[in-house]
Amino acid sequence: MTNTDIKAVFFDIDGTLTSFTTHKVPDSTVHAIHALQTAGIKVLICTGRAPSQMKVVLDTMPVTFDGIVAFNGQYCFDGTGFFASQALDRDDIAIILDWLDGHPDVVCNFGEKDYVYFNQDDAALRATWAQLGKTAPVRYFDDPHVRTLTNETFQISPFIGVEQENELVGLCGNVRGVRWHPAFTDLIPADGGKPRGIQRFMQHYGITRDQTMAFGDGGNDTAMLAYAGIGVAMGNATEEPKAAADYVTDDVDHDGVLNALQHYGIL
Repeated sequence: MTNTDIKAVFFDIDGTLTSFTTHKVPDSTVHAIHALQTAGIKVLICTGRAPSQMKVVLDTMPVTFDGIVAFNGQYCFDGTGFFASQALDRDDIAIILDWLDGHPDVVCNFGEKDYVYFNQDDAALRATWAQLGKTAPVRYFDDPHVRTLTNETFQISPFIGVEQENELVGLCGNVRGVRWHPAFTDLIPADGGKPRGIQRFMQHYGITRDQTMAFGDGGNDTAMLAYAGIGVAMGNATEEPKAAADYVTDDVDHDGVLNALQHYGIL
């Protein structure tokens, strides 16, 4: 199969670029990204991570990405000055904080442009961060009741199950949850998401949906894989993104990114 019209490729980070086993980016993936850029194809990050939480991963890669979609689509920028964002509504933030006050044991993460913090610590949080190994960002702790009043919040991630997620989302006016890890959900604007981030860069580049390709592995990648012109699920992906993808490649530790690009004749 050959597809030579792809103009931009979007990559999730955790479980797509980086391995949950080695906590590294495979050499074959680095070579593939360089080959894409040599061919004039834009290469972008599309992640649930905050901008401030990417450095620990990106610093390990000899790659300069053409753009970043952070916070599951809510914060987009590149090195040329392009910028577009969508913060959570303050009324919804107040509802979420009120719910957390009624559930004082729930650990929750709050994402700002340059600062990401937790309301508190517990064993589940420490276990989740241990799974990320060397790619785990530094943890900070702060009071969301104070910070959310004066700082834009783009994403709130409580460590709750699906049932509590549905309860909390149901209380809000413009919020939905997306998951890439079973321990927590990322709460973002209901009209946001990774496809919205891709659209922002499509408009910036003047390209069409058919000219985009995306790689992912988690539940928060499902909509992105369904939206992109070509959606590729990693072999280590969960079932939901696999079902939404056009193609399921090998896992991240067995050259999944390179193999998919070769499968489609892009490299």
